[in-house]
Order: sequence, then structure tokens, then C-alpha cells
Amino acid sequence: MTFSAGARPSLGGTIPPVLVLLAAGPDAAVVELQLQAGPALATALGLPLLEPLEPVAPDAALATLAAQGLARGALVPLPRDPGLPLQDGCHWASALGAWRQPALLVLAPHQLQTGLPAALTALLDQWRVPCLGLVQWGGPWEPQQRRLEGLPWLGVLGPGPEGEEAFTLRRACCARWSLLQRQWVA
Repeated sequence: MTFSAGARPSLGGTIPPVLVLLAAGPDAAVVELQLQAGPALATALGLPLLEPLEPVAPDAALATLAAQGLARGALVPLPRDPGLPLQDGCHWASALGAWRQPALLVLAPHQLQTGLPAALTALLDQWRVPCLGLVQWGGPWEPQQRRLEGLPWLGVLGPGPEGEEAFTLRRACCARWSLLQRQWVA
């Protein structure tokens, strides 16, 4: 599947999913990373960027999102680390899994020097969250290192005009979404 630079690709299937944009860390760091990366990711994926989800009540926020019936799909940030416990002891990762809500992880370059990418991926796997994959926001891309990690890396995207990085990211997202759909059916 190929795309021209201005094409708005479907992520597969007849109705593209609403993707929840996840990041990790303290709330302020999560929001800052999503403010930086969200618009570029939405443009690269050909999806509108929605207002962030209400971070305190996952089931209510996801029910509202589902009720909106976004047939064309969208990218919606979650302004909270999905693994942090809420007041009731639950957390967003379990709610995302219960709702089978697809998610996309964005990580800053300094977070790649930790076990955070693997920990987030394991957390989402634990709760059966359909994880589209991980995207590095900015910094130098080290494809050999990313392959060694064995995580579903989709690529790198950074500030600036859309170019080859966005094209590669779109292709990787389409391929990964197709794979996830086959896994759901099986």
C-alpha cells in the first residue's frame, strides 16, 4: 500500500479506530509530550486530533468516546500515565483493555534510555489493550536498537514539515492495524 505525501490513509478495515494517544510519566510531562507530538501524529496518520479524555473516570470517558460514533476515526490524547492508579484503585490500562480500545504510545528520546518502552508495552499486553505500537517523538532514530528491543516500534516523528518519516509511520501503522485486526478475529 502506498500513499502520496498529502494522502489521508485509512488504518485498515472499513472503519478506522479511534486511537488513544498514551504517554508515560507525571501528568505535566505527559500533557507536554502530547501537546508537542499530538498534532504531528494526527496529521501523519490522517486523523483529526480530539480534545483530551477526562482523566479521572475511564469508563465514563470511554463510553462517551464510543457514543460519539466517530466513523472516520480520530486520535485522542489521555493526559495521564495509563499505569498510574486512580482513587478507586483502578487505572486506565485496565479500562482500555476492557473496552478493547486501540492505543498508540509516544515516547520522548530520553525515555528510550530506560525500561519504560518495554514496561508500557508489557502493561498494555497484561490488560489486553490493542496497542498499535510505539512512536519516538524527536531525536535520532536508531533502527537497529529498536529492532533488538523486540517491541512494536512504528518509527520516529519530529517537529517540522511532514516528510519521509510521516510516510514510513503511516505505512507501519497500516501494516500493524491489519495485523491487530487479524488477531482479534482469530
